[in-house]
Amino acid sequence: MRPFQLRALSLILIGFLLGMPMLALSQDVRKIPPISDSLGKVVVKSDSAGERKLTAADTAVVDKKTKKVFNPRTAAIRSAIFPGLGQIYNKKYWKLPIVYGALGTTGGIFFYNLKQYKETRFAYTVKYNMRVNGTDSTKFVDIKDELKPLTESSLRSYRDDFRRSIDYSAIFFLIFWGLNVVDASVDAHLKGFDVSPDLSFFIKPGHSEMAGTNGMSLVLSIGKNMNKKALLPTKF
Repeated sequence: MRPFQLRALSLILIGFLLGMPMLALSQDVRKIPPISDSLGKVVVKSDSAGERKLTAADTAVVDKKTKKVFNPRTAAIRSAIFPGLGQIYNKKYWKLPIVYGALGTTGGIFFYNLKQYKETRFAYTVKYNMRVNGTDSTKFVDIKDELKPLTESSLRSYRDDFRRSIDYSAIFFLIFWGLNVVDASVDAHLKGFDVSPDLSFFIKPGHSEMAGTNGMSLVLSIGKNMNKKALLPTKF
């Protein structure tokens, strides 16, 4: 694979790995409470007639406002069948350009290398047969003009390089397809993840039940529904 192609694929892969999870965590899921035992009280419309009650054992996540059930398995299957369907299912339409950009770039590099491989292989085969068997001389005119001055060894080297590039681009394409499936599944799980803006850090003097001693404790409060009374100093 040529250096610029390898750099492009590496940058896309790094961006896909680092960007999508961070953007997923920054989603506005603060309005959706985490799944708890109270989930059994939520009633949602099912696809069939009537209603059904969800229990805490259900793996699906419910959007409190729309009552839509987000199933990570369904999102993963849809993205595995066709890239982007899982993101559409999760209503994350802004991720579609990222998914199709990554797959489109790797797909374009794959077909470019495939085309170059076929042309260099044809040129090498014609020149080899002309030198060894004295045949295929009439096919020399069909060789691309930029390949005609090249020697057999150069053509063979270019042919092998393009063949390796085909393999690399195909591997990257499959990796991005797999990341698309993983992102859809994780994103469906994060529908019930409480990312609250109320992140507080406290120094709590008193008795530590974990250590069994008195002293100073460092407490990290996560969640706007955190019980503040638990953060008050404990009497000796």
